[in-house]
Amino acid sequence: MKIVFLGTGGTYPSKMRNVTSVAVQLPGEVVMFDCGEGTQRQLMSSPVSFMKIKRIFISHLHADHFLGIPGLVQSMSLNGREDVLSIFGPSGTRKNVESMLLLGYFKSGFEVVAEDIGHGTVLDYGGYTIRCVEADHSIPSLAYCLEEKSRPGKFDLKKAKRLVIPEGPLFRRLQEGRPVTVGGRKIVPEQVLGPSRRGRKVVYTGDTKPSKEIARLAKNADVLIHDCTLDSSHGKLASDFGHSTAAEAAAIAKASGARTLFLVHLSPRYESHEVLEKEARKVFRNSIVAQDLMEFVVRYRD
Repeated sequence: MKIVFLGTGGTYPSKMRNVTSVAVQLPGEVVMFDCGEGTQRQLMSSPVSFMKIKRIFISHLHADHFLGIPGLVQSMSLNGREDVLSIFGPSGTRKNVESMLLLGYFKSGFEVVAEDIGHGTVLDYGGYTIRCVEADHSIPSLAYCLEEKSRPGKFDLKKAKRLVIPEGPLFRRLQEGRPVTVGGRKIVPEQVLGPSRRGRKVVYTGDTKPSKEIARLAKNADVLIHDCTLDSSHGKLASDFGHSTAAEAAAIAKASGARTLFLVHLSPRYESHEVLEKEARKVFRNSIVAQDLMEFVVRYRD
């Protein structure tokens, strides 16, 4: 699993940052969170293939989080895309997307399906789930959790040898969670595997004030990607507009037991991110201000 930060700024594009969009590369597909204006060009400068994007999850309907959809869909169509593209978001997303796809004379050559979802929605895609909760923003907004299913436990070679299982394909079958037959004996994975191991977990908040709901969603997350629009000297301004400061984002990471915090949605007023990163690290050491086109591999904890 790899996270690629396509845009890390907020409100409008600046010389330093494009507006918010985050891609998560999974085996055979890409899941994207938010799609601000200019995202299609950011994708072209990244290792992410926009043709592999299967699902886009929009946090809310402020333009810097969804205005890149029409251009991205047109680029996909002009490059011969045939696969369905699914777009999810809070109430109004379906109507908004359908209206955008009617702009001008262009018609998509593939199906785009938009769906409104809400607090508590859980979507199961086999190897992973997407859960969402309501964020605390100035308009209806959702935070998302992408979590892999549990993996089989570690293979115990000593147990396998005691059961006289020949090395090779049978080992692999058991590691994949499938039973095998050896000398007329049925051997199930539980006989040679340890306890199941947790999958990786990534949480994306979108725009939000500090939220206990999001802290619960992010419990023990491997990566928390959190709104960090301003530093604490502008705390009231951040709160008034439904955003978090660097220190507030770090406090959520600490409370949730997250492993790594990435700060995004920086105000265009910041030409340097040092003040934000320094503030966050006083609260939560493993805080990183994300940069456009930064890549991060999410590794298993065991």
